[in-house]
Amino acid sequence: MRSRDEGMPDLYSTETIRELYPAVREPHLRCLERWGFIRPAERSKRGPLYRFQDLAIIRQANAELEQGAPLKAIVRSLAAAVTGQLELDFQPATAESRPAKVVSIERRSAPRPVRPSADPFVTSPPRNASLAHDNFLEGARLDQGSPDDQVGAMAAYRRALAYDPTFVPAIINLANLHYSRDALVEAQALYEQAISLEPTTFEGRFNLGNVHHDMGRYEEAALCYMGALEVNGEYADAHFYLAVTLEKLGRSNEARPYWRAYLRLDPEGEWAELAREFSD
Repeated sequence: MRSRDEGMPDLYSTETIRELYPAVREPHLRCLERWGFIRPAERSKRGPLYRFQDLAIIRQANAELEQGAPLKAIVRSLAAAVTGQLELDFQPATAESRPAKVVSIERRSAPRPVRPSADPFVTSPPRNASLAHDNFLEGARLDQGSPDDQVGAMAAYRRALAYDPTFVPAIINLANLHYSRDALVEAQALYEQAISLEPTTFEGRFNLGNVHHDMGRYEEAALCYMGALEVNGEYADAHFYLAVTLEKLGRSNEARPYWRAYLRLDPEGEWAELAREFSD
């Protein structure tokens, strides 16, 4: 359906786009979103709603799909049309970006040691590993809920960090909530803090890669994804995002092994069709 709000242009649902451009399926739209060609104006209960200006890209994709063009060729032709090379404009984070979340932890007996301040007037906050753990669990319970619940989750993670400023899982999950609100600067600072405390944190490195990617800093994003894969090479999405990033940098030969790794790890995954075409 098409909807109109006062003072707003028409918004086009997936259903309407399918009627207008029948060759374009929902996976194609998600692919165009992930590559930054289109971005939903809003997300309703029935799915994403797109602006009129997105229709030009969707129409071009439809025409090429009807001619039998492979998805890989369509992505590259769209990238060339938008920028003249495989370097796309910055797009804020979307619901398609999925930060790696810390969902469970072992109870810590004591916080990590922190170097005391040289300033005699600066006092350290109270440190209590048990209370930090309990507040982390409260935050984890809330942060997949409603917007109000997520506000409560952020408060719980901050309480956990007040009791233990070195509690990396709380730092990462708090950063994820900032990221979900497009507060990329705040998220980046927290991910970097987590990595400085725990250099082998997979979630910190992978999610920092997402921030750099969404800010258009593809070289930095690629380095973060590579670092994440050194920690955990079995996480399919890290291979996918690294492959996409290398393609955007024009480094297709380097991307190919990561497309293949994604297919090996998730052969029926959301991006499998795209990965098969790019891995050849």
